[in-house]
Amino acid sequence: MKNTHILKTTLLASSLLLANAATAAPSFINGLALPGAMGDTFGTVVNDGRLGFFSDIYYNPGTNEWWGLSDRGPGGGFISYDTRVQRFTLDVDMNTGAISNFQVAETIKFYNGGSSLNGLAPSTTSLLGNSFDPEGIVINPNNGNFLVSDEYGPSVYEIDRHTGNVVRTFETPANLVPRNASTNIPNYAGDTNNTAGKRTNRGFEGLAISPDGQYAYAMLQSAMLDEGGGNGRVNRIVKFDMNTGEAVAQFAYEMKRNGQGQGISALVAINDHEFLVLERNNRGIGVGAELATADKEVYRIDLTGATDVSNIDLDSGVSFTRVSKTGPFLDLDANTLSDLGNRSPEKWEGLAVGPRLNDGSYLLLSGTDNDYSVTQNSNGQQFDVYFRFTDADPYASSIQCPLGQTTGCFLTSNTNVYAALTSDYRLLPGVLHAYKVSAEELGNYVTPVPVPPAALLFVSGLGVLAARLRRKKSA
Repeated sequence: MKNTHILKTTLLASSLLLANAATAAPSFINGLALPGAMGDTFGTVVNDGRLGFFSDIYYNPGTNEWWGLSDRGPGGGFISYDTRVQRFTLDVDMNTGAISNFQVAETIKFYNGGSSLNGLAPSTTSLLGNSFDPEGIVINPNNGNFLVSDEYGPSVYEIDRHTGNVVRTFETPANLVPRNASTNIPNYAGDTNNTAGKRTNRGFEGLAISPDGQYAYAMLQSAMLDEGGGNGRVNRIVKFDMNTGEAVAQFAYEMKRNGQGQGISALVAINDHEFLVLERNNRGIGVGAELATADKEVYRIDLTGATDVSNIDLDSGVSFTRVSKTGPFLDLDANTLSDLGNRSPEKWEGLAVGPRLNDGSYLLLSGTDNDYSVTQNSNGQQFDVYFRFTDADPYASSIQCPLGQTTGCFLTSNTNVYAALTSDYRLLPGVLHAYKVSAEELGNYVTPVPVPPAALLFVSGLGVLAARLRRKKSA
């Protein structure tokens, strides 16, 4: 009887532990508000140096390096900007998961054939050229190169880690190209005349890679023009074969809502079929954003059993199985910083699983895109936006100044009213939040495993030997 009682008690305790692990949420540790005027290694000039914060974040466990992706630059595609990525350092308390001391260690600009991959929108709208709006980044564990996704195309590029040069362009599925379905003429710069494909500024926002480096997954920010557009709730995940660069499948993901600018901002691989998805609306503290009803959440999805919808119109009424979705896994609005008046930022866009901590849990890092704290008017003129975060609605009371100036400023709410820029106004910060996630909560997490250099040399040697044998046999 005594042994039976012990067994029942042990089973009950185990079941409680499993239940707690299944329902536990990642715990918020701390956050950093990084000055909006911070520069990268090229300086602090607005269009070549002012730090573009966290359109995506990636942690490379093979090298213990953090990467933060800047997007197309300030000005919404109207200012010339050499797109780039930042390698940054971050002190992590391996006991608590607390972060501190953010520093930019390296800035790598992106090039294609010797020309800059530039944030300017395509001027010949039917040709993509070297226009580039990078939104997602991962490291190929097999060779250390970057994979970077782009909104203009939508496109995926493989880029040399050391030179920043494009070494390969993946093949974008034809159904995703923004185009007029009648004439098949694309418009990469906007939605004018387009009736099918991705919406403008709604291209490949999320990017992930399987831990073995065999497949890449790029995710549209929201529904395509011919699948509901702004009223659509279902968007696409494209699976690419890393060996060929070709799309081998597409999957359907249903968002929480349509409207409010709802879309996804990040995709993180847990293993080869499960992912974390950061989904958000466009509310909160931001340049031009409405303040009320901020809603930013992370969900867990599984591709197992989902229909390959490559040849299916998602709003045609044809039956298909969406990817399974559970959560929210994490509510990003639940914790705020006093630096932003304890309000949620508008653009949570970066998400990455970081190093394993001493207790076996993982650091989960999330970051915001602050749009360089720049806006433009209807004539394309650009202005720095300064906020006072103690105000009830910091954007409504914000002040705009000509780029790089602190004079000639005016109220955002009334462009005819001159405003003096006082010391209590600041550019919009970039934000980083640190969370601790148990191994049980992540569940089946597989760390990307880089191929050792010796193994790459061995494989290369085998290839040379095989080629020599073929030539010898032919002779």
